[in-house]
Parts: sequence; structure tokens; C-alpha cells
Amino acid sequence: MRAMLIANPKATSTSRRARDILMRAFSGDLDLVLAETGHRGHATELARQAAVNGYDVVIALGGDGTVNEAVNGLLADGPSPDLPALAVLPSGSANVFAKTLGLPADPVGATKSVLEALRAGRYRTVGLGTACHQGGAERYFTFCAGVGLDAEVVREVERRRAAGATAYTSLYVRTAVRHFFTGTDRRRPALTLEQPGRPPKPGLFLAFVSNTSPWTYMNRLPVNPSPKANFARGLDVFGIRSLDIGPTLGAVAQMLTARTRPLQGRHVVNVHDASEVTLRAERPVAFQLDGDYLGEQDSVTFRSVPKALRVVI
Repeated sequence: MRAMLIANPKATSTSRRARDILMRAFSGDLDLVLAETGHRGHATELARQAAVNGYDVVIALGGDGTVNEAVNGLLADGPSPDLPALAVLPSGSANVFAKTLGLPADPVGATKSVLEALRAGRYRTVGLGTACHQGGAERYFTFCAGVGLDAEVVREVERRRAAGATAYTSLYVRTAVRHFFTGTDRRRPALTLEQPGRPPKPGLFLAFVSNTSPWTYMNRLPVNPSPKANFARGLDVFGIRSLDIGPTLGAVAQMLTARTRPLQGRHVVNVHDASEVTLRAERPVAFQLDGDYLGEQDSVTFRSVPKALRVVI
């Protein structure tokens, strides 16, 4: 079985020694090629090359950003049953996609699980989401997208990481609190949620688009605005019409509480199992996919893609 291991050497918990150990663990079962990423978008190029060259498996060693790039490379020409399967070895800060698949949080434990699955021929086909903005190419996402405040926080975290900070959960929390009080516009909502055949929902400050649940993690604690979202259905959306302290704290408290129902409240908007939604903005608004900041946009359309990708699990 031919496999390409795409490794991000800058991932939070990756070391060369750990990578060498993983390579040796796979060597008895796979004809394995190591490909290290050197720049943003490189994992996409490598995964696309693996698909063109007929590899059986692409193994992504890195965080959610590396996984997202690998997925977009595999699906560059659209879903197909002939594409390589994707295996994930988590070594980033959040690793949401890997955790949602039920993989161990560390790359060594995940390697053991992936090897067992490969030997047993265990695969799962999952649905994904796509996002497309004006003038941009359609891009896949595995677990979430965001427009508004959360994307602004991702942007600020990326700036701090570029300055040398490490992307631990505490960095995201500190940045979110600081930006909520001193950075974001809490007076003028910019977003309108649109669905084909339904009345628009205006006046939103932010929106989370979920392909699965939870939306993210704070260390091991799930943050879950749309608990009904899963890989076998369409997209779920959570939006909020007030960033006053009371409604915001109430929403955050619900997100951190184990439950099966969507968030409740008069300022909350929920959509479940949607095939398509559009978030339109009165002014350019920050936009992120799978924790990767993608600039400010006036409009983004999200679509569900059922049974898009085979994963080793």
C-alpha cells in the first residue's frame, strides 16, 4: 500500500524525533514517502500530487490547518471513490477534526489506531462543507467555518503566532476576551443569513457554520453551539444578534454545557441540516475556515457535500 506522510514541521507538538518514530512505525505496513511542508498551501500541492500519482493513503501529520490543506488537495478535482483515503495524526493545538473522528489526541496513540484501521481495512466516508466568496475558488472545510468575531480572533492569533507566540488554548482565550472588549464592533451587526426559499435573518454579529460537533475545544472541553451537527448531515449554523455582555455570556455558558439541543435565547439564530446558506455582509467582515483566517469578505456561500472523503478510522 503506497502512502504519503505530509508533515508540518512547525506544528505545535511536532518534533523531528517524533516524526522519525512515526515513520518507523509505518514502515513495516506501508510503502511510505515523507513530504514536509515548507510554506502555506504546500500540503494542498502535495496531497494533489499524491492523488494524481495514485497513492492509496495520504497521512496528514499536523494541526487542523494541515488537514484542511490536505483535504483540499485531495479534492481538487472533486470527490471520487478512486481518491486516496485520508489518515490524520494530530500534532497541532486544537486537532478538532481528529478528535471528532475519535482518534487519540497524541500522534503516537493516533498512529497505533491508524495502523490497526489500515490492517483491518476500516474506512469511513464523511461529508464536508465548502465555502465560496466572490472572486474566490470554492474551498472545502472539515469541521467549521466562521464569519465575524471568531474569525477576527483567529486573525489576531495568527498575528501573534507570526510574532513568536505558541498557539495554546490560553492564547485563543486571552485574545478572544481582549478583542471582545477592545477590538470588535459590538454596536453595528453586519451579517444577514440567507437560505434558498426561506426569509433572510438579518442583524447578526457573527455566525458559526458547523459540519460536525463540537465546533472546537478548549483543551479537552468541547465548545458546542450546534450539537446536532454531524458528518452525515448538512450544515448547521449558529448566529447571535447581540454582543452585549449578558447574552454573550449566556451563549458561551450554553456552549460549554453538555447537551443535545441547540443554543436557546431570543438573540440566537439556529439552522440545522442545511444544504446551502449564504452569509452576506453590509461591510467586509472577517472569515475563517477550520481555524485558518482567509481575509475579509462581503458574502460567502456555504454548501454541504455529502460523502465527500474516505478517512481511515
